[in-house]
Amino acid sequence: MFEKLFSWFENRYAPLEQQDDPVIPSGVWNFCRYFIVQFKGALVVAMVAGGLIAVLDVMKPVALGWLIDLLANANRETIFLDYGNTFLLAGGILLVFGPLLILLAFLVEHQVLWPTIFTRIRGQIHWHVLRQSWPFFQNDFAGRTASKGDQTAFALRDGVMNSVDAVWYVLIYLVSAFVVLTSADWRLAVPMALWLVIVSVHVSITMRGLAKSAEAVAEARSVLSGGIIDSYTNVQTVKMFALQDREDEYASKLLMAAHHETRRLNRNITYIWVPLYSLNYAVIAASAGLSLYLWQQGSITSGALAMSLPVIIQLTNMSGWITGVMSGIVENIGTIRDGEKLIAQPWTVTDGVDAEELNVSGGEIHFDNVKFSYTPKDAEQDIVIDGINLRIGAGEKIGLVGRSGAGKSTLVNLMLRFFELDSGRIAIDGQSIADVTQDSLRTNIAMVSQDSSLLHRSIRDNIMIGSADASEADMIAVAKKAKAHDFILGLEDAKGRTGYDAHAGERGVKLSGGQRQRIALARVILKNAPILVLDEATSALDSEAEVAIQEQLLGLMQGKTAIVIAHRLSTIAAMDRLIVLDQGRILEQGRHDELLAEGGLYASLWSHQSGGFMKEA
Repeated sequence: MFEKLFSWFENRYAPLEQQDDPVIPSGVWNFCRYFIVQFKGALVVAMVAGGLIAVLDVMKPVALGWLIDLLANANRETIFLDYGNTFLLAGGILLVFGPLLILLAFLVEHQVLWPTIFTRIRGQIHWHVLRQSWPFFQNDFAGRTASKGDQTAFALRDGVMNSVDAVWYVLIYLVSAFVVLTSADWRLAVPMALWLVIVSVHVSITMRGLAKSAEAVAEARSVLSGGIIDSYTNVQTVKMFALQDREDEYASKLLMAAHHETRRLNRNITYIWVPLYSLNYAVIAASAGLSLYLWQQGSITSGALAMSLPVIIQLTNMSGWITGVMSGIVENIGTIRDGEKLIAQPWTVTDGVDAEELNVSGGEIHFDNVKFSYTPKDAEQDIVIDGINLRIGAGEKIGLVGRSGAGKSTLVNLMLRFFELDSGRIAIDGQSIADVTQDSLRTNIAMVSQDSSLLHRSIRDNIMIGSADASEADMIAVAKKAKAHDFILGLEDAKGRTGYDAHAGERGVKLSGGQRQRIALARVILKNAPILVLDEATSALDSEAEVAIQEQLLGLMQGKTAIVIAHRLSTIAAMDRLIVLDQGRILEQGRHDELLAEGGLYASLWSHQSGGFMKEA
């Protein structure tokens, strides 16, 4: 029975679901409303149940006062005959209606809202952030970004639930208490009214400082989390250069910054609570004195006296609770405001409203007067790609050559639309990449980069990134082609998982650079996209492995348009055409022997090869 009851409430909302408009709006109010409105049905039920519970709580001292007056005047022998139905109604409310109301409130709050709000909001935040452009992630700690997502989702959930569970309850209690006290004698409500005005002014003033401090604490904690995670992610560098003491010092600075902001926050909490407790004692004393005076004057009955004091005492007891809740809500708002600045940043690279799927028939790539800089457009001195015009024929294999910083990798990243062009156009088979969906563009391009990072998942999962529909046999076949199968079989992680089930570690840290590159090659082979990009794809391999894999790569290039970047010029000398870049411009282009005959930059770079590597000028 209870299992079915719990399940019914728990399944009212799907934990993972996107809204019709998945783009998160900016501005704290719009940001909060975007997430909260999803749960409006359950929130209304929770508010109704919470309001009725507050009314019942106010009626308890009212019933006590009524009972005292009744006993003072009732006939002992006939009391149950005279008031039996009233007693039964009161008992039914206490024993049946009250518990059912509590059950409904708990089921809605704890089975429907508490678990689902965080899960759904965190999922929607992750979906939105994951679709930010590459520069978004380059400009911040990954740990800080993730931390802000967690903090914001928790703050939204706690803020909403505390508002419904506590603030709404106290508001209904206040209104009900005011009605009850004035119905006995309007003067009984005067101390409560004065107390409420003073407390409201006090809290509204002190909460402003609390909100600012809470925002500062949220920022300091996310920076702390990002800094520590950064140290863990780069632990090999930390240990290689014996940086533990420096990292301790760095972490200590971040810890002390967070500690300092937390102390400021708690000072504001003390400013709120100490005067509040003093006001509570004052209103209890004033209410007690006034009630006794009115009773002595015959203005109220003993029952009214017995009713008014518990109402006021309960209210002052709740004031500490509600102030704590309000402090938490204000802290949550500060956290939300801090998180919203990062999370709700608009996407800088977006699909057009009428974006279509890229249809690659041959794989021709056309760079038409492409210009790009990483800084604002008016910073002419920082231009990275400066008016490049290049047409790569369908099925053509080209090599990009140039010193470090010449713009080779940037040109490829622009083709993948990791960045928006300052001007110009890039088209694939006549379709502008700005007019097609990003997913369809990148689905048709397979790339292996020099920094072949892996997900901290199984080796199987990392290879299957190339094609989720591939079979186990296909996956093993491409691993063999990439010369990775044998070493994969010998892998074992800390949890005893072996072979293709072993996990690679964060960014593939458990594997050597050569092993990571082979797995990256395997997933590219599995992807089998019509356009292939190899950016120093064999740089981490030893010579023997490179020779073996080069054969696979040559086979992989057949029938595809290929762009190969390599400092080791011998690996690209056999390409159909070589494009020599210098300072973001095409300086030379042609076949290997033609460029050598010209005696230009390519010939100079070739002559400077030593051990297969380029000497930087």
